[in-house]
Amino acid sequence: MNYFAHAMNYLDRPYFAAGTGVPDWLTVCDRGVRLRVKHVEAFLRGKDISRTEAEIAEGILRHILDDRLFHQSRPFAELSLNLTVEVRDALEPDAGFRPGFLGHLLVEVLLDASLVADNPRLLEEYYRVMEAVDPAKIENVVNEIATRRTERLAIMISRFTRERILCDYREDAKLMVRLNQVMRRVKLAPLPESFIELLPRAREMVERRRGELLEGIVYGTSSTL
Repeated sequence: MNYFAHAMNYLDRPYFAAGTGVPDWLTVCDRGVRLRVKHVEAFLRGKDISRTEAEIAEGILRHILDDRLFHQSRPFAELSLNLTVEVRDALEPDAGFRPGFLGHLLVEVLLDASLVADNPRLLEEYYRVMEAVDPAKIENVVNEIATRRTERLAIMISRFTRERILCDYREDAKLMVRLNQVMRRVKLAPLPESFIELLPRAREMVERRRGELLEGIVYGTSSTL
């Protein structure tokens, strides 16, 4: 799951919604900071935490639990494998690509793209929520939970909110730019321009199974906090 899928049902709880984005933000800005369930739960058992701090931690925990269920689901495994094959066939062999990585990434990004396309007003509300929260408060909570501190998260949240990358997921050309940003970040070869030809079919594949991918997670039947 990606940012919008994690947060869209919790926009009436701004810090909870922002908390659901924390693990993905850390993957971008500070991969060495790990958030474990046991550490989040220990923080939530603390007697002196504020409601805002609890909301942030509960959002983080929701992300971890939903991702666990999502990645272990049959629809995700099948779709990720199918897209891996599509990617492998579309790219030159031994050119520094990782079809498995891209198959996984495309499921998550195109799921968000599908949700964004159907919920443009909700996307605007999502960004209003992200603009309203205090990134420093979120970073402080993460530093209370994690075994390693970060000084990059608050900056990342502000940048993410400003750049509105989720808006770009709706157009293939803009999505290509975002995909290549990920490729650079993980030190893989940039995708060739011809890769854009795969995206319409990939969108259709994800759209077709969107309900299955979200079943038990976004629609509220997963375990509650």
